[in-house]
Amino acid sequence: MSLAATSQKLPPLILHPFAQTSGRDKLIQSSRASLMLQGMLPAGERPSEELDQALLDGRYHEIRMLFYVGRDLMRWIEQCLEFAANDQALRDAGVRYQSFAALLVYHAPLKVEDKLRKWGVSDYRSIFMRALGLNALFAEAPESDALSEEFIRNYFRYADQIFHCRQNQLQFPEIHERELDFDLYASGEYSRMLERSWEEQ
Repeated sequence: MSLAATSQKLPPLILHPFAQTSGRDKLIQSSRASLMLQGMLPAGERPSEELDQALLDGRYHEIRMLFYVGRDLMRWIEQCLEFAANDQALRDAGVRYQSFAALLVYHAPLKVEDKLRKWGVSDYRSIFMRALGLNALFAEAPESDALSEEFIRNYFRYADQIFHCRQNQLQFPEIHERELDFDLYASGEYSRMLERSWEEQ
């Protein structure tokens, strides 16, 4: 579909920092434990039960981090829906949650992809997909004892399916970056931009 002859500007996507040092350490330990359990790294004297627990601890921290990324993505989608409600062309096109979720995951502007790569994020599509899937499932970040071991171990498969389930609930018009543009900022970066604009006023 063609929404406009020229690209329109959506609200910026602002991502907040979500990884604490302890969380990053658990993720590294989890990755190493996974490789050891698969026989791709030597396990030494560490028993398989200890490695498995390290794997589960890391997966749980992944769930929490993705949940909070998803909150930022959901906030952005809500802002975009408000933007669309005030735009005649977007209202007539019938854009909805799924339209903006697909824009994020499949059609993000190249400048957004480039910025994510500079931040060290190589597979942003999977991250955004799973973050939105987890936010469709949980209203708050779940405690570990509220989740089954099976879910923690394979959460990424469930999160992917939940994302696709929500996307496939109804027909929706797809949006491409040439039609609706947006910028990406880290929260601190965006705050500094606001401060500079206030100083210039």
